[in-house]
Amino acid sequence: MPVSTGPADSGSAATGPADSGSAATGPADSAPVQDELCALDAVDLAARVHRGELSAREVVQAHLDRIERLNPAVNAIVTLDPEGALAAAAAADERQARGEELGPLHGLPIAFKDTHLTRGMRTTHGSPLFAEHVPDEDELLVRRIQDAGAIRIGKTNVPEFAAGSHTFNPVFGATRNPYDTKRSAGGSSGGAAAALAAGFQPLADGSDMGGSLRNPASFCNVVGLRPTPGRVPSHPAGNLWETLAVAGPMGRTVADTALLLSVMAGPDPRVPISLEGPGAAFRAPLGRDAAGLRVAFAPDLGGRVAVDRDVRDVFERQAEVFEELGCVVAEDCPDLDGAEDVFRTLRAQEFNQGLGALLDSDRASLKDSLVWNIEEGRRLTGADLARATAEHARIHLAAVGFFERYDVLVAPVSQVTPFDVEAEYPTVIDGQPQHTYLDWMRSAYFLSVLGVPALSVPAGFTGAGLPVGLQIVGPPRAERTVLEVGAAYEAATGHGRRRPSLP
Repeated sequence: MPVSTGPADSGSAATGPADSGSAATGPADSAPVQDELCALDAVDLAARVHRGELSAREVVQAHLDRIERLNPAVNAIVTLDPEGALAAAAAADERQARGEELGPLHGLPIAFKDTHLTRGMRTTHGSPLFAEHVPDEDELLVRRIQDAGAIRIGKTNVPEFAAGSHTFNPVFGATRNPYDTKRSAGGSSGGAAAALAAGFQPLADGSDMGGSLRNPASFCNVVGLRPTPGRVPSHPAGNLWETLAVAGPMGRTVADTALLLSVMAGPDPRVPISLEGPGAAFRAPLGRDAAGLRVAFAPDLGGRVAVDRDVRDVFERQAEVFEELGCVVAEDCPDLDGAEDVFRTLRAQEFNQGLGALLDSDRASLKDSLVWNIEEGRRLTGADLARATAEHARIHLAAVGFFERYDVLVAPVSQVTPFDVEAEYPTVIDGQPQHTYLDWMRSAYFLSVLGVPALSVPAGFTGAGLPVGLQIVGPPRAERTVLEVGAAYEAATGHGRRRPSLP
């Protein structure tokens, strides 16, 4: 049975170290060498393992050692299985020694998001109701990643049932931002983003309904891709026709993110919206001349969202970067009127459908904001859902027309910088009150409604040293485009190369 790093006490900022026997550490003077290995890009690390320059056991052990030393300060990894990981790494090395065909992620360690089902390893959803839940099967994306050669080491922290873009729960406490441990790592893939930034793993899986891949990527200075619905099929799933929530990849670079997408993507006959085409196409080099690309630049989504001055100052400087790349930049934004109602209506329906039974049986075990969101779903009428569905279609078609005029849209990921880890959510943005735990996420969830790919890329730092991200958004099914533009922007700026300093 995998060992756990918790549970922590019920306070939002609590964190528990891994069990003292969870990962063997080497001599103190080996730490710099191990840290250098843990800082390698996933593409480079995978290539070195494939060439036999590093063994899977060396790679996994280095990451386990780093987790044991530094995870107590961050609380990104909440379940850890060092013995199982090292055994799997040894088996991977033996396959390589026999000359067997190796997957593209051969020997790379990964901890899966704690909402994604992992066979034989607990999946808690950040809820005390599932604190000891051990699934009998892997969900599809977990199986695909492991089939590609990745080594499962554990699970990453999430908000309770992935509700909200700040990662804390009563089982494990809060995940802290590696750039400033007094601040939030974002969410709901906050543990994944923090683990990437801290060097605990070279790649991470995540999911995104209202920004759960993009917000934590922005807060932690890493890369996160919300794909087109169906690009990464989800199974099992309560709603096989779901388009608002998607699964996707995260990495420290755009190329690393594309590498993980290449094994997550691809059709599955059980998922009716899954897109045809092999995921392997995303492993091709991302080099692209950005000259002539038509870029719509939207600092506040056409005046629809409040943006803190610190974020705006960093974001607005990025227009010059795209111009220097040869892009044609114009301030513009797609039609997002009605996106608020569509998102909140469809989200509330999904929460009621998926969690309504728990509200009836265990209301006291659910956080208040989760109860509110489920109850919002219960108040919906058929007319409400019909209206939202029709408006959703209109907004999507308007976006298709918008992307006939522009190749990509560039917008802020988050309207705020990483906030106090003890707060549930920001209550004021640029002087404007934020009344619910969803309000401050509009810059991300308005774009979720479009049904298009959106890539969060590091865009720089505030004067206080806090990361800011921008999102590059493309037409439906244009993941390749947003990845190529993101790689060009990344190469021109290098913001993602600034790593956090941890004790």
